[in-house]
Order: sequence, then structure tokens, then C-alpha cells
Amino acid sequence: MAAQSHSYLGIVRRQFMRQRLHRVSLYAIFAILLLAVGADFVASERPILLSLSGKLYVLPNVINPVALRAYDNRRLTQVMSESDWAVFPPVPWGVNSHDLDATLAPPSATHWLGTDSGGRDVLARVVHGSRVSLAVGVLSVIVLVSIGILLGSVSAYYGGVLDLLLMRLLEVVHSVPALLLLVTMLSVIMPTGWRAVVAMMVVIGLVNWTGVARLVRGEILRIKQMPYIEASRALGYGAPRIILRHVLPNALSPVLVTATFAMASAIQIEGALSFLGFGIPADMASWGGMLNDVRGHTGAWWLAVFPGAAIFVTVTVYNLAGEGLRDAIDPRLKS
Repeated sequence: MAAQSHSYLGIVRRQFMRQRLHRVSLYAIFAILLLAVGADFVASERPILLSLSGKLYVLPNVINPVALRAYDNRRLTQVMSESDWAVFPPVPWGVNSHDLDATLAPPSATHWLGTDSGGRDVLARVVHGSRVSLAVGVLSVIVLVSIGILLGSVSAYYGGVLDLLLMRLLEVVHSVPALLLLVTMLSVIMPTGWRAVVAMMVVIGLVNWTGVARLVRGEILRIKQMPYIEASRALGYGAPRIILRHVLPNALSPVLVTATFAMASAIQIEGALSFLGFGIPADMASWGGMLNDVRGHTGAWWLAVFPGAAIFVTVTVYNLAGEGLRDAIDPRLKS
């Protein structure tokens, strides 16, 4: 039997996987990511494979060929002959497919999670909403972690007046109500389409970097007093090399934990902004935007339950994974 890895990453992995709840959260995160990446194969208004009139179409659900743009799955089944065949996705509805015969319909065999006021399938929009919500979460975390690491490391390593100025900037940004600032900035920008996703990602990252900067600063203040840092200075290494090769690699472990919690927070913020009407446009599916539809149709409980459950499950599993990673990195922090 192969010997177990005694590296730091191996120890962290074993500590993390020891708890069943942490394992379940990790598997759930992978499942949600897989659902977001493969949303077009789960819910689409066109088949995955189609043979029509002797011509084979491969992945029309992704490529959207010109010859099929006038057809959806229902119309294709009407025009297909006995020699034609197709592989349909499990949910044969697109993110903006309108079934005008079933507007505000409760869950049924045709629409498993019901429809909204425009006859759009709720399950299809929940599936595709995972892509938008996770994109906002992942990209905003990249932005806030990058800003936090840069400012926190520069502030801690150089100290002095620069540290004082950066910490005052941090306190100013942290003192402003994040949601109010986000609403104001997005109201001024008023982006459309996928630019709304990028704008929300940048805005969330610009507002929420303070926690990472504070954490990195504290870690580097501790690490830069270590003997190996003094030895690096004695060897004549420049500050950029010391920071990038010796300081940051030893200070980033707690940042991974913070990034996991920030991911859950970003998804919550996106849901809140879209619910208030300042987030993702209505023609793009997002979980918060779907909750916004409930305000005009309070009796349609399925419009609130299923998108709300998606947000709740996603935020919960990311928080559980963050707690597990925190405990695995430093068991002394275990509550």
C-alpha cells in the first residue's frame, strides 16, 4: 500500500476529508460547478444531437446553427419524420423559451418546477442561473483577493507612511455600507447583457477587498520578522523577490479560507441586488432576478421556493467548505 503523503497539502486534504459534512459540501460544490458549465446540456430549447432531413446537427444546443433558429424542441418534434431522430436535453426548455399556454403554471409533468409570468420554465432558469451567479461569485473573489493581497502585502512589508495611508483607505472603504455603495455604482453604470455580470463582479470586488487586505497584512507583519526573511535581506534580495517568493507563499493559506467565505457572500450580494432590480438584466437568468418576479405574483410560491433554495444550498455548502478548510489549515481555530 502506498504511503500517505506527509506534505502540507496532503495533511490539509486529510484533515478536510475527515468530516463527512465537509466532504458532502465539497462534492456539492463540484456538482454545482458541473451544472453551471454544462447548463446547455441540461436545459436547452434545442437538441444535443439532431438528424433532420438527412442532415446531422452536432450540438445545436451550443452552436445554434442558422438553419435551426426558427425551431425549438416542440416545433422540431412536429416537423420530424420517422427517419429523423434527436437527443433532447433532460429539460427541453431554454432560458427564455416562452410557453404562452402555461403562464404562471405550478409544477407539473411538462414544467417540473412551474413557469413564471412569461411562461418561462423555472427549472431551466434555475439551471442557467447557476452559471451567472457562480460567474459573479468566482470573478468577484478573484478581484477582491487580488486587490487585498496587493495592498495588504505592500502595506505590511514597507510600513511607515504608506502603511498608514493604506490602512486609512481600508477603513474608509470598510465604513461605507456595501449594499448602498453597490446600488449607487450600478445605477450609474447601468450595464446590459454580460457586461452587467462583469460590472457587478468588479464592483463587488472593489467594495469587499478590505477583509483580505487586513488578513494578509497581519500575516505578513508576523512573517517578516522570521529569521529566513532576515537572511534573505542579508543576501541582498530585493523587496519584490522577498515578497513574492518568501512572504506571500507563507501568508496565503488563511486567504484561501477567506476567499471561500467571500464566494458565498458574493452570491448573496448578487441575489440581493438582482432582487432589488439593480443586478442582472431580466433577459438573463439569475437566482436573485427570479426572486424579483415574486413581488408581483405573491401566490406563485414556486417562483420563490426554488431560486431561494438554490441560493440557500450554494451559500451553505461554500460556508461549510470554508469552515472545513479553516479547521484543516489550523485546527486551533476549530470551534
